[in-house]
Amino acid sequence: MIAKLNEKKSYPWIVVGLLWFVALLNYLDRQMLSTMKSAMMDDIPELAKAENFGLLMAIFLWIYALMSPVSGIIADRFNRKRIIIGSLFIWSGVTMAMGYATTFNQIYILRGIMGFSEAFYIPAALSLIADYHQERTRSFAIAIHTTGIYLGQALGGFGATISKHFSWHFSFHSVGLLGVVYSLLLMFFLKEKKTYFFDPSKKSSVNYEFKQMFKGLGILFGNISFWVLLFYFAAPSLPGWAAKNWLPTLFTETLHLDMSLAGPIATITISMSSFFGVLIGGAISDRWVMKHLKGRIYTSAIGLFLTIPALFLFGYCCSIEAIIFGAILFGLGFGIYDTNNMPILCQFVAPRYRATGYGIMNFVGISAGAVITEFLGKAADNGGMRNVFVLLLFVVVTAIILQLVSLHPKTIDMTEDNEVTEN
Repeated sequence: MIAKLNEKKSYPWIVVGLLWFVALLNYLDRQMLSTMKSAMMDDIPELAKAENFGLLMAIFLWIYALMSPVSGIIADRFNRKRIIIGSLFIWSGVTMAMGYATTFNQIYILRGIMGFSEAFYIPAALSLIADYHQERTRSFAIAIHTTGIYLGQALGGFGATISKHFSWHFSFHSVGLLGVVYSLLLMFFLKEKKTYFFDPSKKSSVNYEFKQMFKGLGILFGNISFWVLLFYFAAPSLPGWAAKNWLPTLFTETLHLDMSLAGPIATITISMSSFFGVLIGGAISDRWVMKHLKGRIYTSAIGLFLTIPALFLFGYCCSIEAIIFGAILFGLGFGIYDTNNMPILCQFVAPRYRATGYGIMNFVGISAGAVITEFLGKAADNGGMRNVFVLLLFVVVTAIILQLVSLHPKTIDMTEDNEVTEN
């Protein structure tokens, strides 16, 4: 039965469905903590200080960032199915363990381990989906997968609500156990697919693997377009991670709401609008790129443009209507942008190096996220969080201009033959 499932023409979409739930857990597990601060403070009083809470967010991001290039290199060289399953199993176990933590230091260490394990998922998953889906369906397939990420963020907003009715320990235990069970099921249903093959006559060794790794890095960093993509990925990550980690706090301080209410409002509003944004962006991008090679780039730029008025509203408005409207705009725009990052990378990088390329992009993007997360923790303690959101709109404007002026794809799907010709 499982063998027949793998042979079906619909299997590429089944892969997207299988990974969709992993993506949901990937973000649900990491996001729950951002809304359970109040519930956990009674047991772990150090969380009362915003700077300490920022450290918990930042340690995850720094380790996640540092491991992303490594995870991408590994995903390009080894079996991505095993990487995905192993990553899910470990971070789910960590989530369960967080429910048993009794000190700030224990939570801090577990967040670091979670960052390490979760870093292996996205580069492997997106490159696997990109191999199963070619030009006409790539953006929409990644869009569907990305809806799992945003739904995971939205459900993470209920962490405070569940904690209020049960306990924060129960929240971590239940979600962690779910991930462990699902990782075991994936062993039977997920199948690897490589659109390229390494030369079997070359015996694998540590020395050979290092040579191949440096060759891939040389190809990527020798591509000017890849440098532009790095900045284009990093710049919007500043407001993106700021919104993910600190919007519930901004809602609480600006609208004077309890976190058990502000958490769900903030995360659900932005995540569900992003949910629809990725679907809209994926559908438009797949059609536009068939008529114009810069179709994916234009679609992405339109999405980022929508975040500009949203950041202005976060900084200057105090009514619940205006801030919620800003969250809707931000989520919609960021979703349209987010779903096109890997498809745009596929226009400039061959399949053999895409996981590595996306891993490096993750590194610069999440490093930017770690910086802004720590910075906003200090700004929150000093009452200056809203001003930082306004300043971030200038970063977004710069990224849009650079992308539109500098990126000129010559193909919808870069192959190694095209890469050699261009270089």
